[in-house]
Amino acid sequence: MENVTVLFAFTAGMLSFLSPCVFPLIPAYVANLTGSTFGDNRIEVSKRLLLTRSLSFIIGFSLIFVLMGASASVVGHLFTHNRDIIQKISGILIIIFGLQMAGVLKLRFLMMEKRWEGKQTQENSVWRSLILGISFGAGWTPCVGLALSSILLLAGSANTVYSGMFMLLVYSLGLGIPFLAISLIITYSFKIVKSINRRLGILSIISGWILVGMGLLLYAGQLQKISAWLSQFTYFVN
Repeated sequence: MENVTVLFAFTAGMLSFLSPCVFPLIPAYVANLTGSTFGDNRIEVSKRLLLTRSLSFIIGFSLIFVLMGASASVVGHLFTHNRDIIQKISGILIIIFGLQMAGVLKLRFLMMEKRWEGKQTQENSVWRSLILGISFGAGWTPCVGLALSSILLLAGSANTVYSGMFMLLVYSLGLGIPFLAISLIITYSFKIVKSINRRLGILSIISGWILVGMGLLLYAGQLQKISAWLSQFTYFVN
Protein backbone atom coordinates (compact mmCIF):
# COMPACT_ATOMS: atom_id res chain seq x y z
CA MET A 1 0.00 0.00 0.00
CA GLU A 2 3.01 2.28 0.56
CA ASN A 3 3.51 3.14 -3.15
CA VAL A 4 0.03 4.62 -3.42
CA THR A 5 -0.06 6.33 -0.03
CA VAL A 6 3.32 8.02 -0.54
CA LEU A 7 2.14 9.46 -3.85
CA PHE A 8 -1.10 10.55 -2.21
CA ALA A 9 0.82 12.10 0.72
CA PHE A 10 2.88 14.26 -1.65
CA THR A 11 -0.25 15.26 -3.59
CA ALA A 12 -2.07 16.11 -0.35
CA GLY A 13 0.84 18.34 0.64
CA MET A 14 0.59 20.26 -2.62
CA LEU A 15 -3.18 20.52 -2.26
CA SER A 16 -2.72 21.90 1.25
CA PHE A 17 -0.40 24.56 -0.13
CA LEU A 18 -3.04 25.54 -2.68
CA SER A 19 -5.79 25.90 -0.08
CA PRO A 20 -7.58 29.30 -0.16
CA CYS A 21 -6.26 30.32 3.27
CA VAL A 22 -2.60 29.38 2.74
CA PHE A 23 -1.67 30.34 -0.81
CA PRO A 24 -2.86 34.00 -0.73
CA LEU A 25 -0.75 34.59 2.37
CA ILE A 26 2.54 33.43 0.85
CA PRO A 27 3.78 36.99 0.07
CA ALA A 28 3.06 37.98 3.68
CA TYR A 29 4.88 34.87 4.94
CA VAL A 30 7.93 35.65 2.81
CA ALA A 31 7.99 39.29 3.91
CA ASN A 32 7.67 38.23 7.56
CA LEU A 33 10.37 35.57 7.32
CA THR A 34 12.91 37.77 5.59
CA GLY A 35 12.01 41.26 6.79
CA SER A 36 11.74 42.29 3.13
CA THR A 37 9.61 44.98 1.51
CA PHE A 38 7.14 45.14 -1.39
CA GLY A 39 8.05 47.12 -4.45
CA ASP A 40 7.62 47.18 -8.24
CA ASN A 41 4.96 44.44 -8.06
CA ARG A 42 7.38 42.03 -6.36
CA ILE A 43 9.16 41.31 -3.08
CA GLU A 44 12.62 42.81 -2.85
CA VAL A 45 14.91 40.43 -0.96
CA SER A 46 18.24 38.66 -1.33
CA LYS A 47 17.80 35.22 -2.94
CA ARG A 48 20.29 33.70 -0.49
CA LEU A 49 18.43 35.14 2.49
CA LEU A 50 15.10 33.96 1.10
CA LEU A 51 16.45 30.44 0.53
CA THR A 52 17.88 30.01 4.03
CA ARG A 53 14.83 31.45 5.84
CA SER A 54 12.34 29.49 3.72
CA LEU A 55 14.21 26.21 4.22
CA SER A 56 14.31 26.86 7.96
CA PHE A 57 10.56 27.53 7.96
CA ILE A 58 9.92 24.31 5.99
CA ILE A 59 12.10 22.27 8.37
CA GLY A 60 10.12 23.70 11.29
CA PHE A 61 6.68 22.53 10.15
CA SER A 62 8.16 19.27 8.81
CA LEU A 63 9.39 18.37 12.30
CA ILE A 64 5.88 18.80 13.70
CA PHE A 65 4.23 16.80 10.91
CA VAL A 66 6.72 13.92 11.21
CA LEU A 67 6.11 13.75 14.96
CA MET A 68 2.38 13.67 14.24
CA GLY A 69 2.97 10.78 11.83
CA ALA A 70 4.90 8.85 14.47
CA SER A 71 2.13 9.38 17.02
CA ALA A 72 -0.57 8.30 14.57
CA SER A 73 1.37 5.14 13.71
CA VAL A 74 1.86 4.24 17.38
CA VAL A 75 -1.86 4.61 18.01
CA GLY A 76 -2.59 2.53 14.92
CA HIS A 77 -0.38 -0.29 16.17
CA LEU A 78 -2.34 -0.41 19.41
CA PHE A 79 -5.30 -1.55 17.34
CA THR A 80 -3.46 -3.96 15.04
CA HIS A 81 -6.00 -6.74 15.52
CA ASN A 82 -8.78 -4.46 14.25
CA ARG A 83 -6.87 -3.08 11.27
CA ASP A 84 -9.69 -3.74 8.77
CA ILE A 85 -12.23 -1.88 10.89
CA ILE A 86 -9.84 1.02 11.42
CA GLN A 87 -9.21 1.28 7.67
CA LYS A 88 -12.95 1.43 6.97
CA ILE A 89 -13.50 4.09 9.61
CA SER A 90 -10.51 6.04 8.28
CA GLY A 91 -11.89 5.74 4.75
CA ILE A 92 -15.25 7.16 5.86
CA LEU A 93 -13.57 10.07 7.66
CA ILE A 94 -11.41 10.88 4.63
CA ILE A 95 -14.54 10.87 2.44
CA ILE A 96 -16.19 13.32 4.86
CA PHE A 97 -13.11 15.56 4.80
CA GLY A 98 -13.12 15.47 1.01
CA LEU A 99 -16.79 16.39 0.75
CA GLN A 100 -16.16 19.24 3.18
CA MET A 101 -13.25 20.53 1.08
CA ALA A 102 -15.29 20.20 -2.12
CA GLY A 103 -18.06 22.29 -0.58
CA VAL A 104 -20.66 19.50 -0.57
CA LEU A 105 -20.76 19.45 3.23
CA LYS A 106 -20.76 22.49 5.52
CA LEU A 107 -19.85 21.01 8.89
CA ARG A 108 -19.07 23.93 11.17
CA PHE A 109 -16.83 21.99 13.55
CA LEU A 110 -14.52 21.25 10.59
CA MET A 111 -14.32 24.95 9.79
CA MET A 112 -13.12 26.09 13.21
CA GLU A 113 -9.79 27.85 13.10
CA LYS A 114 -7.05 28.06 15.72
CA ARG A 115 -3.76 29.77 15.09
CA TRP A 116 -0.66 29.85 17.23
CA GLU A 117 1.67 32.56 16.01
CA GLY A 118 5.36 32.57 16.81
CA LYS A 119 6.57 35.37 19.08
CA GLN A 120 7.46 38.41 17.06
CA THR A 121 11.00 39.75 17.42
CA GLN A 122 12.96 42.38 15.60
CA GLU A 123 15.66 39.89 14.66
CA ASN A 124 14.86 38.00 11.46
CA SER A 125 17.11 35.00 12.09
CA VAL A 126 17.12 31.44 10.82
CA TRP A 127 16.05 30.30 14.30
CA ARG A 128 13.07 32.63 14.23
CA SER A 129 12.07 31.19 10.85
CA LEU A 130 12.32 27.71 12.36
CA ILE A 131 10.06 28.71 15.25
CA LEU A 132 7.54 30.21 12.83
CA GLY A 133 7.56 26.95 10.87
CA ILE A 134 6.92 24.99 14.06
CA SER A 135 4.09 27.40 14.89
CA PHE A 136 2.58 26.86 11.45
CA GLY A 137 2.75 23.07 11.77
CA ALA A 138 1.36 23.03 15.28
CA GLY A 139 -1.48 25.47 15.08
CA TRP A 140 -2.66 26.54 11.61
CA THR A 141 -6.05 25.01 10.95
CA PRO A 142 -8.30 24.43 9.04
CA CYS A 143 -6.02 25.53 6.19
CA VAL A 144 -4.15 22.24 6.09
CA GLY A 145 -6.39 20.40 8.57
CA LEU A 146 -8.52 18.28 6.25
CA ALA A 147 -5.73 17.04 3.99
CA LEU A 148 -3.35 16.61 6.93
CA SER A 149 -5.94 14.67 8.92
CA SER A 150 -6.42 12.35 5.97
CA ILE A 151 -2.69 11.63 5.82
CA LEU A 152 -2.59 11.04 9.57
CA LEU A 153 -5.39 8.50 9.22
CA LEU A 154 -3.36 6.70 6.57
CA ALA A 155 -0.27 6.91 8.77
CA GLY A 156 -2.25 5.23 11.52
CA SER A 157 -2.80 2.23 9.26
CA ALA A 158 0.86 2.03 8.16
CA ASN A 159 2.78 -1.17 8.78
CA THR A 160 5.50 0.47 10.89
CA VAL A 161 6.04 3.70 12.81
CA TYR A 162 8.80 4.62 10.36
CA SER A 163 6.37 4.24 7.46
CA GLY A 164 4.00 6.69 9.12
CA MET A 165 6.80 9.16 9.77
CA PHE A 166 8.03 8.85 6.18
CA MET A 167 4.49 9.45 4.91
CA LEU A 168 4.31 12.74 6.83
CA LEU A 169 7.79 13.68 5.63
CA VAL A 170 6.60 13.24 2.05
CA TYR A 171 3.51 15.33 2.88
CA SER A 172 5.84 18.05 4.19
CA LEU A 173 7.82 17.95 0.94
CA GLY A 174 4.59 18.33 -1.01
CA LEU A 175 3.80 21.42 1.04
CA GLY A 176 7.35 22.77 1.23
CA ILE A 177 8.59 22.46 -2.36
CA PRO A 178 5.87 24.67 -3.92
CA PHE A 179 6.25 27.10 -1.00
CA LEU A 180 9.92 27.49 -1.85
CA ALA A 181 9.20 27.75 -5.59
CA ILE A 182 6.51 30.42 -5.21
CA SER A 183 8.68 32.30 -2.72
CA LEU A 184 11.37 32.60 -5.38
CA ILE A 185 8.86 33.51 -8.09
CA ILE A 186 7.39 36.46 -6.18
CA THR A 187 10.82 38.04 -5.96
CA TYR A 188 10.43 38.55 -9.71
CA SER A 189 6.70 39.20 -10.06
CA PHE A 190 3.32 38.67 -8.37
CA LYS A 191 1.61 37.88 -11.68
CA ILE A 192 1.75 34.07 -11.38
CA VAL A 193 0.52 34.23 -7.78
CA LYS A 194 -2.41 36.40 -8.79
CA SER A 195 -3.25 34.05 -11.66
CA ILE A 196 -3.27 30.96 -9.41
CA ASN A 197 -5.17 32.83 -6.71
CA ARG A 198 -8.12 33.36 -9.07
CA ARG A 199 -8.43 29.59 -9.51
CA LEU A 200 -8.20 28.52 -5.86
CA GLY A 201 -11.93 27.81 -5.63
CA ILE A 202 -11.73 25.26 -8.44
CA LEU A 203 -8.53 23.76 -7.01
CA SER A 204 -10.24 23.33 -3.64
CA ILE A 205 -13.09 21.39 -5.26
CA ILE A 206 -10.65 19.19 -7.17
CA SER A 207 -8.70 18.58 -3.95
CA GLY A 208 -11.87 17.53 -2.17
CA TRP A 209 -12.84 14.95 -4.76
CA ILE A 210 -9.30 13.53 -4.74
CA LEU A 211 -9.72 12.97 -1.00
CA VAL A 212 -13.10 11.35 -1.59
CA GLY A 213 -11.56 8.96 -4.12
CA MET A 214 -8.76 8.05 -1.73
CA GLY A 215 -11.24 7.47 1.06
CA LEU A 216 -13.30 5.14 -1.12
CA LEU A 217 -10.20 3.14 -2.06
CA LEU A 218 -9.16 2.83 1.57
CA TYR A 219 -12.66 1.79 2.67
CA ALA A 220 -12.91 -0.82 -0.08
CA GLY A 221 -9.43 -2.16 0.61
CA GLN A 222 -8.28 -1.45 -2.93
CA LEU A 223 -5.05 0.40 -2.13
CA GLN A 224 -3.11 -2.86 -1.90
CA LYS A 225 -4.32 -3.95 -5.34
CA ILE A 226 -3.38 -0.63 -6.93
CA SER A 227 0.05 -0.77 -5.29
CA ALA A 228 0.59 -4.29 -6.63
CA TRP A 229 -0.39 -3.10 -10.11
CA LEU A 230 2.05 -0.15 -9.92
CA SER A 231 4.84 -2.42 -8.69
CA GLN A 232 4.69 -4.26 -12.04
CA PHE A 233 5.91 -1.09 -13.78
CA THR A 234 8.70 -0.73 -11.22
CA TYR A 235 9.78 -4.28 -12.02
CA PHE A 236 9.92 -3.61 -15.76
CA VAL A 237 11.87 -0.37 -15.26
CA ASN A 238 14.47 -2.19 -13.18
